[in-house]
Amino acid sequence: MEFQYSQKARDLMARVSAFMDQHVYPNEQRFFDEVATGDRWQPTAVIDELKAKAKVAGLWNLFLPESELGAGLTNLDYAPLAEIMGKVQWASEVFNCSAPDTGNMEVLARYGNDAQKERWLKPLLAGEIRSAFAMTEPAVASSDATNISARIERDGDHYVLNGRKWWTSGANDPRCKVLIFMGKSDPENTDRHKQQTMLVVPMATPGVKVLRHLPVFGYDDAPHGHAEVDFKDVRVSVEDSLLLGEGRGFEIAQGRLGPGRIHHCMRLIGVAERALEKMCRRTMERVAFGKPVAEQTVTLERIAEARIRIDQTRLLVLNAAWLMDTVGNKAARREIAMIKVAAATMACDVVDWAIQSFGGCGVTEDSGLPHLYASSRTLRLADGPDEVHRNQIGKLELAKYKLAK
Repeated sequence: MEFQYSQKARDLMARVSAFMDQHVYPNEQRFFDEVATGDRWQPTAVIDELKAKAKVAGLWNLFLPESELGAGLTNLDYAPLAEIMGKVQWASEVFNCSAPDTGNMEVLARYGNDAQKERWLKPLLAGEIRSAFAMTEPAVASSDATNISARIERDGDHYVLNGRKWWTSGANDPRCKVLIFMGKSDPENTDRHKQQTMLVVPMATPGVKVLRHLPVFGYDDAPHGHAEVDFKDVRVSVEDSLLLGEGRGFEIAQGRLGPGRIHHCMRLIGVAERALEKMCRRTMERVAFGKPVAEQTVTLERIAEARIRIDQTRLLVLNAAWLMDTVGNKAARREIAMIKVAAATMACDVVDWAIQSFGGCGVTEDSGLPHLYASSRTLRLADGPDEVHRNQIGKLELAKYKLAK
C-alpha cells in the first residue's frame, strides 16, 4: 500500500484549498441567497463567476484518471482534492467535478463514439451544459439493477424508449441537455446481466417529460435537484444513441459506478471534516454548567471518536483508490464496497454529533448542518444501498474460505 501523493497532487491541493478560502467559503451565503431569489431552478450567477475563475486558474476537470482529457491525476491523487471540494456542497461544480456529470463524462470518454464525444462530451468538459443519468425506477427495487423495467425496443434504425425513472439528478436544471438512459432491450436473454442497454438521449427529444422534482428531507437542492422523468415513445437513432453495444448496459453501469462511488466517499470525508470543525468551534464558545461545552466529557469523547473515524475512513478510501489505480476497479470491488458503507455511515454519525453539540440551533440552517446530514444520509442509498454492499463484502469474505477447502 503506497499512499504517497504526487508532487502534482500536492501542488493542486494547495491551489484548490487557496481557491476555496478566497472564493468559495466567502460566497456560501450568496449562493443560497441567489437560489432563494426568483426562479429557484435557474443557474446562479455566483457559480458561473467562480467556474470562470477556476478555469482560468487551471483548476478544471480534475477527475478522469484514465483519459488525457482530465488533469492526468490518478484516483489516489484526486482523492484529497475531492475531499477539499466536499466541504461545501456545491463547490465541486465550480471545478467542473460534480456528479452526475463526472460519471457521464467518464462513460462518454470510455464508451462513446466520435460523434457522441463531439456533440456531448466536448461541451460537458467545457462546463457549457449539464447532464443526467436515468437508471433508478420507482416501480422496482433498483438496488438490483437487473430489475429495471424501462423498455428499449429496436425499430429499424431507431430505438423506442418507454418507462419511468426517478432520482435522475440534474434533470430539473435548464442547463441539462442530455441524459444517459438505461433500459431493458433483451428481456428474454438467459443472462440477466446482458438484458440492458445504455443510450444517449437528448433532453429535448419528444416524449421526455420531467414530472416533478424530488426533495430530500425537504431540500430541493435547486437549481440542480433530483427528478422523476417519464419516457413515452421516445425515439432516438441507433447511431446517435447507442453506447458500447446492445446488451452491454450493465457492464457500463459497473464501470461508471466504481469511480462515482469513490468520488462520493472522498467528498463525504470533506463533509465530516467540516462538521467536526463546526462542532469544535461551537463547543469552545458555549458554556454549560460552569465550563465550556468542549470540556464536557461527552463532548470530548465525540470529538475524539469523530477524529478517529474520519481518519480511519480516509485510509480506507485511499487504499481503495490505490487499488483502483494499480489492479483495476474489478479487483478493487471489495474495497469500493467497504468505503461506500463506511464513509456514509461515518459522515452521518459525525454530522449528527455536531448537530447535538449545537443544541436547538443544530436542527436549523443557521448551523449549516441539517443539509449536510440530509445529503450524507442519502448516500447510504445512492449508487447502491448499504445492504447490497454489505452482502457483496460478506460473500467475498466467505469465498476465501470456500477456496481454501
